[in-house]
Amino acid sequence: MLGEAEPQWVSEEVKTGTTIIAIEFDGGVVLGSDSRVSAGASVVNRVMNKLSPLHDKIYCALSGSAADAQTIAEMVNYQLDVHSIEIDEDPQVRSAATLVKNISYKYKEELSAHLIVAGWDRREGGQVFATLSGLLTRQPFAIGGSGSSYVYGFVDAEYRRGMTKEECQKFVVNTLALAMNRDGSSGGVAYMVTIDEHSTEEKVVLGNDLPTFFDQ
Repeated sequence: MLGEAEPQWVSEEVKTGTTIIAIEFDGGVVLGSDSRVSAGASVVNRVMNKLSPLHDKIYCALSGSAADAQTIAEMVNYQLDVHSIEIDEDPQVRSAATLVKNISYKYKEELSAHLIVAGWDRREGGQVFATLSGLLTRQPFAIGGSGSSYVYGFVDAEYRRGMTKEECQKFVVNTLALAMNRDGSSGGVAYMVTIDEHSTEEKVVLGNDLPTFFDQ
């Protein structure tokens, strides 16, 4: 009815209260995310794919303000397309991560977003980069979003160097399942992308198919 006050969530910023993760294996990377998008206490999208392609073999995982994170990803995607045409070859993962870092730092007062950049290139193979404001650092794995605080102990205990592609995929799914069970802002389904020299494979793990743990 006219004159009625709008619900509080209408005026609140839409955020990907999130769990995101990326991990390197010998010859590639695996990225994963949950799918819940929230505005305050309200869930406004249950199945948003937070793994955004920046180029054929480079993806980013989004967290923070949904609009801000998607805008950064679209800007970098466009710039990488132009860059790859200029150099007549696929761009490096570090180039994509540097573009994300530069945009995040330039607009750090206006934007609220954290992106993890991961992918494969012919010079360095599989790589994972954490970017936050002016930070750019390569890591063997990286996690982010509101759900990450619930699983730091798990990933520290379970990660080991030299894991196979299949072990990394299991590591990503288990981490997401634990975070989604404990973090009220994470949930829905689990999206996963596996990238290596030969392919880019996208996969969705439905909520009913996620692994369960002793307290579930």
